[in-house]
Amino acid sequence: MRILVTNDDGINAPGLEVLREIAEALGSEVWVVAPETDQSGLSHSLTLNDPLRLRKVEDRVYALRGTPTDCVIMGVREVMKEAPDLILSGVNSGQNISDDVTYSGTIAAAMEGTMLRIPSIALSQAYDWDSGAAIPWNVTSTHAPDLLRKILEKGIESGVLININFPSCAVEDVAGVQITRQGALTHGLFIDKRSDGRSNPYYWLTYQRQSQNVLSGTDMDALQQNFISVTPLKLDLTADDAMSRYSDLAE
Repeated sequence: MRILVTNDDGINAPGLEVLREIAEALGSEVWVVAPETDQSGLSHSLTLNDPLRLRKVEDRVYALRGTPTDCVIMGVREVMKEAPDLILSGVNSGQNISDDVTYSGTIAAAMEGTMLRIPSIALSQAYDWDSGAAIPWNVTSTHAPDLLRKILEKGIESGVLININFPSCAVEDVAGVQITRQGALTHGLFIDKRSDGRSNPYYWLTYQRQSQNVLSGTDMDALQQNFISVTPLKLDLTADDAMSRYSDLAE
């Protein structure tokens, strides 16, 4: 099995090496095309106004000056001699759940793979960033290979990508696997206004945790209970339930 590995945290991110090792346990031919620099939060963006610069790091490992979406396109259309059988994106530093999936470059890489009709899976490792605790990469490295094999055995239908989040806990404390819905978060982005040395204003986007009403059966609920969350996501964003509301507008 040929596997393309990418991420949004960049070519030097520790989670990328974790995912590469997982991929090597699954397939005989593993390629890596990852962003040259951190591309977190860029969602499904393309680089259209600048050239893409590709750098060979080692055999079958490349860094691209571009977005995660660019990396998937470059890997499939240019770098690999044959299209991959599977695309793995991650392992992201931090969870990608609920509304945050719309911002995630990790999810976007899997979206692009799905658009190219290639089975694609995004993996993220939650951690307690408030306390500055170390990221428990061993949770993903221990539990991901067997879980991925089971998912691939069942198959991934066209137009669907799989979003997997691993809980922030010890390996032995993982409660199991739950198939979950995408939850909803209270928007946690705020503006931090500052002034430079010449009193000119500049701004940082900052994230602050908000109190949440966590619904049962969601990705957030699963992680809080130390379950691995597996959420199938689809490319078709049509709100089918709302179509009848506007049916009388059709002529």
